[in-house]
Amino acid sequence: MTRTIKCISPVDGRVYAEREALTLADAEAVITRAKEAQHRWAELPLEERIQKVKAGVAALNAMKDRVVEELAWQMGRPTRYGGEFGGVNERTEYMAGIAAEALAPMVAENTDRFERRIEWEPQGVVFVIAPWNYPYLTAINTIVPALIAGNAVVLKHASQTLLVGERLAEAFHSGGVPEDVFQNVVLTHDVTEDLIGQRAFGFVNFTGSVTGGAAMERAAAGTFTALGLELGGKDPGYVMDDADLDAAVDSLMDGAMYNAGQCCCGIERIYVHESLYDEFVKKAVAWVEKLKLGSPFESETTIGPMANRRFADTVRSQIADAVAEGATALIDPALFPADDGGAYLAPQILVNVNHEMRVMREESFGPVVGIMPVRNDEEAIAAMNDCDYGLTASLWTKDPDRAARIGRRIETGTVYMNRCDYLDPALCWTGCKDTGRGAALSVLGFRSVTRPKSFHLKKVTT
Repeated sequence: MTRTIKCISPVDGRVYAEREALTLADAEAVITRAKEAQHRWAELPLEERIQKVKAGVAALNAMKDRVVEELAWQMGRPTRYGGEFGGVNERTEYMAGIAAEALAPMVAENTDRFERRIEWEPQGVVFVIAPWNYPYLTAINTIVPALIAGNAVVLKHASQTLLVGERLAEAFHSGGVPEDVFQNVVLTHDVTEDLIGQRAFGFVNFTGSVTGGAAMERAAAGTFTALGLELGGKDPGYVMDDADLDAAVDSLMDGAMYNAGQCCCGIERIYVHESLYDEFVKKAVAWVEKLKLGSPFESETTIGPMANRRFADTVRSQIADAVAEGATALIDPALFPADDGGAYLAPQILVNVNHEMRVMREESFGPVVGIMPVRNDEEAIAAMNDCDYGLTASLWTKDPDRAARIGRRIETGTVYMNRCDYLDPALCWTGCKDTGRGAALSVLGFRSVTRPKSFHLKKVTT
């Protein structure tokens, strides 16, 4: 029995795309073809694989107009922002540039008596389960190093962004990556879990919810399949008493509201030194009131609909609960008449919040942020660590030493000073606690999609 997977557009509520999911037997055939093709792909010279991957990304860039329009229909991002090509290109170029060094053998000895070295062998078939919020960027994080390292890749995209996997397959095939080496699939949850349970993959990278990550671990239990899990965050910003206030407001509020707040590393809670608190809140409110909620196809729109009405309903519920528990909502929804009670949601700033409120504990993944005053660094550190997630933290100060000291005490994957909401491809993208485990980008990103193989070769002597 087949099942149809549908993408409901947040723009107007219609079915924008639908595809039939593969049966388990059909999905198993995909894996068989991938395993057969992977060996031939891995035998190609590294530079040839790199050039084909880069050609695929270039082909994706050539689809920009179509991709940007489709993203707006699928998940609501305003077309004025032009898609995700800047980050896709930056990450591809960086990972391609470090590949030769990252994948080079680690030589312990090469003498007339012994060769001893560690080589980095492809995992085989890499399974990428990608989310809808940054559907190209999050997928590229694993696809590019996996292909360059000699793996075959099977991509399953979120139902909200059904067409993204098709565009990526079209692009990489156009660039010269064989069809069986990169395959896009549409799968149900049960077929996905069955494949993982069969040890069909050498490595599985999942980006999504904590619940979804737990399902991946259960499916892989006993298979010893390597997993990379990026499960979101509740990322804090801390504005210290010596911060550049205007810069902090501009960056942190953009980090909280961009993409309708649907960013894994978006800012969801802000702690401000009490000496700057009132002014920060005043400026933050003024910043948000300048946003324009509306159709993603209108040039003046700066914040579009959330990807799905149920996501918006979650944020509305968090806001309503917080207000009922004593929080104050500072943004008048009347300023955003496009808020229709559905996927279109007015942004909101909450004060008089505390960590007993859901909005300060649970991931919101929407255009809402709570702001609290703190008296000192110790209080801020305690507040930032009082969270089940650990993805990024944004520190605002003129003192790098102070930022580093505080950063070492924060339970998080990345520490920023005077910026936020950015992935540096030279640095490891990782997290702790309910954010998950694993490493993407940087040299460590290649380690995830390869496994070490040791060679101890004793030479025959006469």
